[in-house]
Amino acid sequence: MSHELDPITNNSNNEHFQEVVTRAFENPTRRSILRGGLGLASMFALPMLPGCGGGTTTVAATGNVLPALASSTLMKFTPVAKSLADQVWVPAGYTVKVLHATGDTMKTGVDAYSNAGTDDAESWANRVGDQHDGTEIFYIGTDGKSKGSYTYATGDKAVLAVNNESSAEAHFFHPTGQTSGTAVGKKFDQFGQWTLGARPASEAIKEILMHGVTLVEVNLDSSGKPTGYNATSALNRRITPETVMTVTGPAAELANLKTMMVTKFDTTGATTRGTLNNCGTGITPWGTLITCEENWATYFTMPAGATVPTDAKLIASRTRYGVQTTATSATATTSRTQGWHTVTDADPTSRFARWNVSASGATAAADFRNEPQTFGFNVEIDPANVAAAPSKRMAMGRFAHEAAVCGVPVVGKPLAFYMGCDSRNEYIYKFVSTQNWSAADIGGGIAAGDKYLNEGKLYAAKFNATGQGEWLELSINNASIKAASFGFTTQAEVLVHTRVAADAVGATKMDRPEWGAVNHTNGEIYFALTNNNASNRTPEKTDAANPRAYKDNDGILRDGNPHGHIIRFKEMGDLATATTFAWDIFLFGAEEDAPAANTNISGLTFANSFSSPDGLWFSKSTGICWIQTDDGAFTDETNCMLVAAVPGKVGDGGEFTVSNSMTVAGAVQTKTQATFVGGILGESRLRRFLVGPKGAEVTGITETADGKAIFVGIQHPAEEATAYNDVSKGVWPTNANNGVGGVYGAGSRARSATIVITKDDGGKIGL
Repeated sequence: MSHELDPITNNSNNEHFQEVVTRAFENPTRRSILRGGLGLASMFALPMLPGCGGGTTTVAATGNVLPALASSTLMKFTPVAKSLADQVWVPAGYTVKVLHATGDTMKTGVDAYSNAGTDDAESWANRVGDQHDGTEIFYIGTDGKSKGSYTYATGDKAVLAVNNESSAEAHFFHPTGQTSGTAVGKKFDQFGQWTLGARPASEAIKEILMHGVTLVEVNLDSSGKPTGYNATSALNRRITPETVMTVTGPAAELANLKTMMVTKFDTTGATTRGTLNNCGTGITPWGTLITCEENWATYFTMPAGATVPTDAKLIASRTRYGVQTTATSATATTSRTQGWHTVTDADPTSRFARWNVSASGATAAADFRNEPQTFGFNVEIDPANVAAAPSKRMAMGRFAHEAAVCGVPVVGKPLAFYMGCDSRNEYIYKFVSTQNWSAADIGGGIAAGDKYLNEGKLYAAKFNATGQGEWLELSINNASIKAASFGFTTQAEVLVHTRVAADAVGATKMDRPEWGAVNHTNGEIYFALTNNNASNRTPEKTDAANPRAYKDNDGILRDGNPHGHIIRFKEMGDLATATTFAWDIFLFGAEEDAPAANTNISGLTFANSFSSPDGLWFSKSTGICWIQTDDGAFTDETNCMLVAAVPGKVGDGGEFTVSNSMTVAGAVQTKTQATFVGGILGESRLRRFLVGPKGAEVTGITETADGKAIFVGIQHPAEEATAYNDVSKGVWPTNANNGVGGVYGAGSRARSATIVITKDDGGKIGL
């Protein structure tokens, strides 16, 4: 989901990635280290796709000529052209079908979706949720255990898990749009701006239940090809903001964690209620889902006249996370939440009152002042066991989790999970398990998660000017954390107020670290840095890692670095437990007609130009790196897209000089900036594979075990529609010319959906 206007809450004095890396090119010795390949250990070639860097010698480029990497002879599909049409485009020889869309039924007895906003509100607990995002597939064996994609057998059942991030387009799901007070038919924006006044219960219930996770059994033919989903399967399941979840964490800190989770709902703090704003996902080696709670902070409010909590730590933490810290002004006309708290709450579970986080009771056990502290975690779900309560994995830290990618598991070694915090100026994190990986735990469900995800070390990344980085442990024993003005006293506080702890140790500020992904053939980790604006990026603020400050070609978004880039890093010794790593920049987003001197550094063309990388995912079957976009700077020329890349390896590029020039505060500001980037990819190694419909973000991707079908999320089509009946901004997938084989569903209101893409000749996707 687009977060172009998200507030920045990191006001620490920590160095930004830009500042840190600038020094690498001011020091000739350090510069030579970077040009020499970042001090990397030897790495393996990618066996599935030739030309992916395995046989390429690291070359220090001279001038502005980067080494051309070897071409792939396998990625032969014809690149898809840019498009503004309200349909899905894929290359010739591929077929697209909708697997399911928002509102589709997934339980016997639930009426077919009306697409007119008339569906029973409570029925949404058994309908496919909204805003399809992170996606994973799981194979359930005859023993009833989930193996994920690590082991499987022909004929196993398959369950697809899809995150449902938001209800930002909820005006499509009520008869005449959203209602608040006297305002009817209003579209709430991404921050939930609504006109003050009570909201109808039926609308609030729908919007709450649209969030969370959808799990459905996928129908497979005899060859393992998806043919639809089983709407009556016993494995179908919705996880919503009302699903009861278990509080977990290090044994020594569990009592302290529960104290901070105490609410009127559970006065012991042993359980919390629900998951919210789920964006990216992860899959564990033992075969469970990790769903990540991203931008959850704006769902909570304190209305006018509310009693503000007096706990100084709670208020300081709310400030750092963007949760409201003062009561709404008596003269305010709008609020930043969805307004769910305004519904008269006769329900003893306080399904509406929980969104009011004021100190209305005598203690935390009498109100919901701690409710925001129960969100911002990774949540583990066992797709094979519908009776198993999901677990909040608090040892992995609390922030705006975008994804949680597990490094390549090695038997007898600890596991590492890499996580981004999706806001500008936030950090990249790593969790390392205490326990060593054992393949005997495949299929172990939540019990295996207790083994690997409750005990471990949490780190934040610092990028040094040498081209190396270090992992800073977030431990109560760290002198910097002990000395922080916040007043940390327990490790539990570090895990709940993780952003504050990362500030204290001096982690490096990054530009919206979104999805992470692991290259399974060499263990390197990639992160999407989606974009940045001119307030954070001017020529004077550029450096080697963020070297571009330029005017948007079309001026439709902003100046700065509106097209974003992707970084990657390699752990020293290929160890999950490494405390140092080497890094470089993999790829820059740009419009193809932008100047190479300061914008189109990666040499993009009409066949592969893209902007604002968001989703990242590597195919285990083909080795392709799939890049998904959530864009606002290129949308005058094309809708968002899916791009296929043949990855190289850290250190396969060279030095490049960027000539920046931009008008800042009425004056022309210039700076020549040296940078270190990956090798030029070229059209044979980077191709546009899919373009989505109007207004949609392309997000969420996974594949069947044989790599012959991929699932892709199409999120918030017709996003620019301002009313429930505004069809001018798109109606996908209900239109006839929708790129998925004809009309899908009734009515003309747009819906998010998960699509399935197969190759007509039965081959692997992308080759």
